[in-house]
Amino acid sequence: MGKVAWGFTSSIDGFIAGLDHEMSWLSVGEPMADGAMERMAGDVGVIISGRRGYDAALAQRDERDEMTSQAYGGAWSGTEFILTHRPEELADDDTVVAMDCDIVEAIRRAQEITGEKDVQIISADIARQALEHDLIDELQVFVVPVFLGDGIRIFDVPGGRRYDWELVEIYEGAERSFGRRYRPRRDRES
Repeated sequence: MGKVAWGFTSSIDGFIAGLDHEMSWLSVGEPMADGAMERMAGDVGVIISGRRGYDAALAQRDERDEMTSQAYGGAWSGTEFILTHRPEELADDDTVVAMDCDIVEAIRRAQEITGEKDVQIISADIARQALEHDLIDELQVFVVPVFLGDGIRIFDVPGGRRYDWELVEIYEGAERSFGRRYRPRRDRES
């Protein structure tokens, strides 16, 4: 069985999207080596994302470029789960599976169909929920040299909760974009 990974690209000041899920800032990111994006995309069988990101992508489809209009810049193919309390509203979109369930159930169902490939979470709020259940096996981080000042934070928990991570790998071909892979450090006191 593959891993459950939370993957994101962030600004230097800690945002994974601008206001209203705006993503044009990704264009100033450092280029990756040839084939790096395809190798990473090949590890992923199911992507779990949220309804707000889905709606924003639809609303911005004419504004987004090749890199931001599709997962992994179009290099990925697989099943995308959209977690929503109104799945019937997405019934006509055969490119996604709309689900009204909690993250535990979504990950269980994703693992049933993904085989040896990974389950990738690309929503900050959904990833936070998965962390609350200790379901994240890996954190995949990339950084773009830009300050956004506002938008969707990587991780926001009012009152705070600490999670420690340890470095597993520096992605070959993504060193300039600070491509890093971490796993949870489970040996600390909570």
